[in-house]
Amino acid sequence: MRRWILISCPLIVVFILSGFGFKPFKVEVPELLKIKEPNLVLFPRNEALLPCHQINPPYLGSQFIGFKEALAFKESQGNYFITNTYGYLGKYQFGLGTLELVGVYDEIRFLNNPVLQEKVFQVNISRNKWILRKDIKRYIGMKMRGIEITESGILAAAHLAGPGNVKLYLRSQGRMDLKDGYGTSISNYMKKFSGYDISMILPKRNPRI
Repeated sequence: MRRWILISCPLIVVFILSGFGFKPFKVEVPELLKIKEPNLVLFPRNEALLPCHQINPPYLGSQFIGFKEALAFKESQGNYFITNTYGYLGKYQFGLGTLELVGVYDEIRFLNNPVLQEKVFQVNISRNKWILRKDIKRYIGMKMRGIEITESGILAAAHLAGPGNVKLYLRSQGRMDLKDGYGTSISNYMKKFSGYDISMILPKRNPRI
């Protein structure tokens, strides 16, 4: 009898456990957690996290769009709504003087209007290309202190320091290498933004928005 109990008890236990193992287990999802429609996921939500996740600018080719987005990333990490410690505004970090030159007088409207910022960038680069047109023809392909001079490098440097200071840099063979308030030099932009094809930008005298 004892032997029969010793044999049958383990078999009963195994049978009971196997019954639980194959029994369907239903999980009830709370109503608040059910997804009823597709959602757009915005990440990161906290703008303070952006520097941790955006290390390199997006590579968008060597045409104008690649040039402007790389420049914007260097200026502001592509943030339309930022003002730096020197009062420069938006994605491309324009000063009030430059905005007035192209016909924009309301800085609040400018800062809150990405479409306007893109227009100002294109108008301003056309203006700089007009001012520097002779220097572009004269100096492209030359090397100054180890840096090859290109049209895109010249226009990026003009965005940083103004076309007048770029003229001084080129005509001094790189000796007049001015820096902005954060220590970024004309030569740095000449090198960093060289080699883009921005021939689609036409030089315009005194363009306005």
